[in-house]
Amino acid sequence: MDKNQTIAPKPKAEVIRPEITRLPELTFARRVFRVFMNALIRLVVRLAARTKTYGLENVPARGPALMVANHLGDADLVVGLAFTPTTLEFLSKAELHDYPVLGKVMDAYGAIWLHRGQPDRRALRAALEVLRQGRIVAIAPEGRESLTGALEEGTGGAAYLALKADVPVIPAAFTGTENARIYGNLKRFRRTEITLTVGPAFRLEQMADHRAAIAKGTQKIMEKLAALLPQNYQGVYSRQPESIAEAQQTHPVEK
Repeated sequence: MDKNQTIAPKPKAEVIRPEITRLPELTFARRVFRVFMNALIRLVVRLAARTKTYGLENVPARGPALMVANHLGDADLVVGLAFTPTTLEFLSKAELHDYPVLGKVMDAYGAIWLHRGQPDRRALRAALEVLRQGRIVAIAPEGRESLTGALEEGTGGAAYLALKADVPVIPAAFTGTENARIYGNLKRFRRTEITLTVGPAFRLEQMADHRAAIAKGTQKIMEKLAALLPQNYQGVYSRQPESIAEAQQTHPVEK
């Protein structure tokens, strides 16, 4: 994509429903439901895709930590939950809450519903509390599924959480999870080639100027993601300082 090409502005939630956003408490029922859903998700992904994973050893057994990922399509979260070797909490757009089946499943799992494009302090407080409890929170710093198939400009939410909670950031990069590719292959009963690459954790620099720290932190987060991706997925962060081959030092494991 041409870096100067104009794309649609980031989405903004039209209706604010603070009552749906809450801390996902780890009740016995939720723990059992997560075990069941994770097993089901792994089975579905193995049947529908050939997934190569790199760097999973960079995911700690427990947090606190913030996992950031590029967002290509609906399959990103599914693949992440299937192969990340620990339980993830995640923020998801509030619009999904009212989907007849998906919304109920995600709510039961414990999604932190986020009203995009709004100062959703309730969602941020819930995410910060989850981090304080020593869990790992996943977020897509682009703020939406990419419209270009490559990295778009990052938003400041991920950097804000990492700086406010003072936790390490774990970059995770997907390729092959674009909706057109996934659903097109499913219609043809073909398995999709997908990669999940997890890089080493890093920290953001605390600064006296909080806004400057968020801006600098967002840039660093997006550059770390770009370094895990092939050139054609790097989008507006294309620099070619590292290649995906350099990032993937360990042998891939095909699932």
